[in-house]
Amino acid sequence: MSKDLWTRVDSFFAQSLMPEDPVLQAALQASQDAGLPAINVAPNQGKLLHLMARMAGARRILEIGTLAAYSTIWLARALPAGGSLVTLEADAAHAAVARANIAMAGLQDVVDLREGKALDTLPTLSGPFDFVFIDADKTNNPAYLQWALTLSRPGTTIVFDNVVRNGQVLDPDAEEKVVAVRRLTEILATEPRVSATAVQTVGEKGWDGFILAVVN
Repeated sequence: MSKDLWTRVDSFFAQSLMPEDPVLQAALQASQDAGLPAINVAPNQGKLLHLMARMAGARRILEIGTLAAYSTIWLARALPAGGSLVTLEADAAHAAVARANIAMAGLQDVVDLREGKALDTLPTLSGPFDFVFIDADKTNNPAYLQWALTLSRPGTTIVFDNVVRNGQVLDPDAEEKVVAVRRLTEILATEPRVSATAVQTVGEKGWDGFILAVVN
């Protein structure tokens, strides 16, 4: 099976289950026009995050890694009235595009974008958050897990994106970001405060997957 087939299957389900959304399309276009890397979640993955947050009954969401705020918009739209989302972005250029996209989506009163390295910003936050989505630099994933736990409550959902990396996760001698995913998995396996699983995905973004954890 090929990535082309995976992409066509993604398109089939996206066109069937997700009506065209001008705001999300504009956010993607703004990201492309600004030359940002095309590493946003796929539309079906964005919708999955949206549904997960709704199923969790999330009123407060934390996102680590904003990029152009595509996933931010999906998640913020899952919030009930009075809900809030804090998103952290280290890159100033990315943050500028994200702010414009958040405003364009009419979510500036819901989303609090904090610019700066996440490990500098996380200590300034107050929990608990009900849902945490982590899609930033992979080398710091073990540290992000510890902060997610600090800022969580029993029942908080934590999602780590991009953990399979075309199967590289099996290689203990892979690049540092992959080794960090392996370390994250080892920590989760022995961490009594969470119950976790991993799901592989294929689609327009290739072969990857995510870790899903719930705080006990």
